Amino acid sequence: MKKVVVITGGSRGIGAATSKLLAAKGFAVCVNYKSNKAQAESVVNDICDRGGKAFPFQADVSIESDVIALFEAVKNTYGSVTHLVNNAGILFQQASISKISVERFNKILTTNITSCFLCCREALKYMNEGAAIVNVSSAASRSGSPFEYIDYAASKGAIDTLTKGLSIEVASMGIRVNGVRPGFIYTDMHADGGEANRVDRLSPQIPLQRGGTPDEVANAILWLLSDEASYVTGSFIDLAGGK
Repeated sequence: MKKVVVITGGSRGIGAATSKLLAAKGFAVCVNYKSNKAQAESVVNDICDRGGKAFPFQADVSIESDVIALFEAVKNTYGSVTHLVNNAGILFQQASISKISVERFNKILTTNITSCFLCCREALKYMNEGAAIVNVSSAASRSGSPFEYIDYAASKGAIDTLTKGLSIEVASMGIRVNGVRPGFIYTDMHADGGEANRVDRLSPQIPLQRGGTPDEVANAILWLLSDEASYVTGSFIDLAGGK
């Protein structure tokens, strides 16, 4: 099978690491981004300089028309998508629930959940037996992230449920759907939440005594997409140092 993957939020952090790794393993990669064109082009240039195949595509994946255009562009460039990594997501400043506005809560849900739903739905229009999807959830879906990101945690809990349900819906088609739940990973997202050094602060509470890297998450995603995981569906890999 020719392997064609869409990676949402592919221009930074876990998305960028996954884009580069999958390209190195022979996937043709669509690096989706919302606004930072230069960052996405940097990832693509790095892939192409190493002999891989990749192209950037701007789309707000919480908007239906953008998602439809994204998968049409992939079809026109590399052929039908065979693999999907739903990585796009946002969080806001740390806050207890009493300080979270309904506008913020709804923005989190739309960006983190609606995007995952839309991309899964559109990808399945192109996918056949042997295809695979990995949804990037979070360890916050298990902890609830009290006093910091309850809205973000709730959105990731919904992604876990979507992952499980969809895996059963498409199992008879030979399509696998799994999730990864990173926690305490060194990415720019912590700065978005107002505490760039959050991982360092929490490291003493982690059984492995350190934060994780985007490359470590990318390796788990690669395995779940690969034929080595051919009997794995509806499952989750937790990447939180034992926490």
